[in-house]
Amino acid sequence: MSDGVPEISRGELEGKLDDVQLVDVRADHEWETGRIPGAVHVPLAKLSQRVEEIDKERPVVLYCRGGNRSTMATEALVAEGYEAMKLTEGIVGWAEDGRPLEPEGGVVAESGEAAAILHAEKRLPPS
Repeated sequence: MSDGVPEISRGELEGKLDDVQLVDVRADHEWETGRIPGAVHVPLAKLSQRVEEIDKERPVVLYCRGGNRSTMATEALVAEGYEAMKLTEGIVGWAEDGRPLEPEGGVVAESGEAAAILHAEKRLPPS
């Protein structure tokens, strides 16, 4: 545990994927580029509006790129009475361990507005 926020390691999570709700709190472009199989996407900025989509009766594991956004999301859900924890080292640590991402060939995207713009530009046909 760091900063008093409940955490779960990659190894621990791998054995519990069927028992927990896995929630990706990253931005849309990050989600589209690569995600942990079985996750649902609830961006941090929309968590308070979409919290009812998360079952309060089941443990929740939240992740982001490295841990900052998932720390905030975990703190918010714990305060609301959820059994919530963040994935240690986020999707970066997951991918560095060689664990699977979807879609096939998925990668961990950079976060931030500049990265979103670059990602969008790559999708546009050349002018």
